[in-house]
Amino acid sequence: MNLNFLEVEEIVRRALNEDIGTGDLTTALTVSPVSLCMARIIANDEGVIAGLPVASIVFRMAAECYAAGNMTIVKRMRSPRGPNVRIEGPTQAGKPIRITAKHLGKPAVQITGGPVQQRKPIEQDRPLIFRPEVADGSIVQAGDMVAEITGPTAAILTAERTALNFLQRLSGIATRTARMVALVDGIGPSIVDTRKTTPGLRILEKYAVRVGGGQNHRFGLYDAVLIKDNHIQATGGIKEAIEAAKAGTSHMIKIEVEADTLAHVEQALEAGADIILLDNMNVAGMKKAVEMCKGRAITEASGRITEDNVVKVAQTGVDLISIGALTHSVKALDLSLDIAG
Repeated sequence: MNLNFLEVEEIVRRALNEDIGTGDLTTALTVSPVSLCMARIIANDEGVIAGLPVASIVFRMAAECYAAGNMTIVKRMRSPRGPNVRIEGPTQAGKPIRITAKHLGKPAVQITGGPVQQRKPIEQDRPLIFRPEVADGSIVQAGDMVAEITGPTAAILTAERTALNFLQRLSGIATRTARMVALVDGIGPSIVDTRKTTPGLRILEKYAVRVGGGQNHRFGLYDAVLIKDNHIQATGGIKEAIEAAKAGTSHMIKIEVEADTLAHVEQALEAGADIILLDNMNVAGMKKAVEMCKGRAITEASGRITEDNVVKVAQTGVDLISIGALTHSVKALDLSLDIAG
């Protein structure tokens, strides 16, 4: 369940830019730059946690900004692991991520425009520490502590909403995925996601699906061939579309074709499709399609699959069940951050 942290950091930077803009006005006006505190992220409902590494990056970047004496976050001038911030320890349950800001006379971020309020850099003996109390994939109950953050109050407050936004959405995806996976456990098929993700957050949302026990379908249009009904219409037929795809790809690329009737399934098989996507078929049709495809192609069920019917779909014998609702209409897990009194 690895993440491309260079891409994740760019996503976090955009999110912080959106929230902070030219500065955190409320915190600048109400919180002393030398104030320190302890805060805890608490679960307010049962669910599966996902996104702790992302939250740690949010707090780290906020700390970097205060260390630079400016709250403007734009393109980084040096490596994410450069000398301005040191991170110690992996994001694992019970192990801290220590963020120590070192003011070297040069900003950790490129400064554009004047600061809202020039601040004294964070001292080296005042680190921001993000300490997960659970690991991604852990099941939490209402009242459980998810993470503890200690350090400069201003940095913690500035990072709070962005960190929670990531944690709540990714945990919601992991929670829904885990429920679907549990329902079909022991029956056979894998639960997979789709490209119906929030624009700009696909890498994170697909990560959350894996945390919840699901698998990933293609990441984008670039890494797999999936011939859908409109491709078939534009090309002139299933056979023509498959032949065109095979002629333009290497042996390493599998060809998947969408079929919504048994006649389409047979056409796709005869043309040599590797995977048949059974689109919005009823259970009886799926069972017949699975029999037709045995030993000839992988089968994937898709379309209007919910917790109410996923078991019946799984019992048809399909290899994969793809569910757009894992990501496109998920309920965020209720989490909150509170400063300890």
